[in-house]
Amino acid sequence: MATTDGRATRRRVDARTNVERITAAGRTVLGRGEASLDQIATEAGVGIATLYRHFPNREAIVRAVLEDILETDLLPLIEQAADSPHTRQALQDIATRLLDLITEERGLVTFAGNFADVAVEVLQRFSASLHPLLVRAQQADEIRPDLTAEDIPHFLVMAVAGLALPGATPSLRARFIALLFDSLNPANATPLPPLLIEENDLRTSLGNVART
Repeated sequence: MATTDGRATRRRVDARTNVERITAAGRTVLGRGEASLDQIATEAGVGIATLYRHFPNREAIVRAVLEDILETDLLPLIEQAADSPHTRQALQDIATRLLDLITEERGLVTFAGNFADVAVEVLQRFSASLHPLLVRAQQADEIRPDLTAEDIPHFLVMAVAGLALPGATPSLRARFIALLFDSLNPANATPLPPLLIEENDLRTSLGNVART
């Protein structure tokens, strides 16, 4: 007879397996374009009730898919960039790759009504990984000194909102990513307006929530 601990362990394994299957199915289905929760559940081989137990809404699916994209496809690029002699170009390459990845999941941006909020929350978790690159680029006078690692997710999502659209070709995305990164050049830049205390507290709170 299975022990209580054994049954609990099995439930945790089953739950983790279902989460992984649903996340993978989300990437597959969203990659086709328009999607529904029923389609994702079918692709994952689970019932809709099981999907809702782990992912109560569309935003939860998008969050899981984005985390999977960043962990499997973008984080290795960030780690490789640590040794790059051209840090601003490395950051620009990371932003371009992020756009390519999100564009490949054609239904990702439109699947959740508040994609930008979810994307900023997920990207905030990678701020610590981007921080050393940002500091090196600033020390080399390649990026303005008043930009912070916490600003990067908002900057990237701004690019995603404008460029991860149907019909935006890779060359078009690369062109405008280059233009956006030129805006981070410190030459002749005006100082960034200060962040209001209450807004800074809110952003810190969001960052702490994202890290828990």
